[in-house]
Amino acid sequence: MRSLLAAMRFLTILPLPGGRDQLDGDWGRATAWYPAVGLILGAILAALDWGLRWLWPAGVATALLLLAWVALTGALHLDGLVDCCDALFAPESRERRLEILRDVHVGAFGSTGVVLLLGVKLVALAAVPSSVRLPALLLLPTLGRWAMTGALLLYPYARSGPGLGQMARIGAGSGQLAVATATAFAAVAVAWWAGLGWLALGLLALAIVTVLVLAGWVKSRLGGLTGDVYGALCEVTEAVLLLALAALAHRGMVA
Repeated sequence: MRSLLAAMRFLTILPLPGGRDQLDGDWGRATAWYPAVGLILGAILAALDWGLRWLWPAGVATALLLLAWVALTGALHLDGLVDCCDALFAPESRERRLEILRDVHVGAFGSTGVVLLLGVKLVALAAVPSSVRLPALLLLPTLGRWAMTGALLLYPYARSGPGLGQMARIGAGSGQLAVATATAFAAVAVAWWAGLGWLALGLLALAIVTVLVLAGWVKSRLGGLTGDVYGALCEVTEAVLLLALAALAHRGMVA
C-alpha cells in the first residue's frame, strides 16, 4: 500500500496522505504500481466524461476532458515530452542533448511538440465513439504508464549521475515489472468486457510496438533513457492508441 501511495503521489496531483518527500525508500517499488495509477486515472476520466458530455456538447466536453487528463497528472509527462523534443531533435552531440534535457527553458522543438501532441490527442479523442469511450479511457492511461515501467526496467539509463529516473530504478526489478504487467492485463480484461473485445488486445500489442520503437530510437540518440523520456513515452503511447481508435472508427470498424 505504501508503494502504491508513493506512485500516486508522484504521478498525480490527487490529495493523499503524506508528502512527496516521503518517497525516498519507495521509488523503485512504486514502479510496480504505475499502471494501477493509470487505471485509477482512467476511472476518474471515465466518470468525468459522462458528466461533461451530459452538461456540454461533445466538442466542449472532449476539450475539458483532455484538460482534466493533463491537470490530474500535473502536466508531469508533458514536461518530459517538451524536454525530449528539444533534446532529441537538436542536431547536437549525445552529451549536449543530455545537457538540453536538464535545461528548464522551453525551445522551439519543445513548444511545437507539445502543441502538436495535444492537438492530436484532442481530435483523436473526439473521434472515439461513445460506445467504446469508457473502456478506452480505462485502458489507455494504464497502458501509457505500463510503457513507463517497461522502458524504465528494460533499457539502460543514459546518465551516471543522480536523477528522478535513476532513483526509480533503484530497488526495481522483475517483480515490479511482473506486477505492472499483471495490472495491464487486468485492465485489458476489463476493457474487453466493457465493450472493446479483441481490440483491447490489439491496443496492448500496439503499445508494446510503440515503446520498443521509440525507446530504441531514443537509445540510439542518447545512449539510454532518462526520466523525461519515460514521461514522453507515456504521452506518445496514449496519443498513438487514440489515433488507432480514431482510425478504426473512421473505417467503420468501431461503431
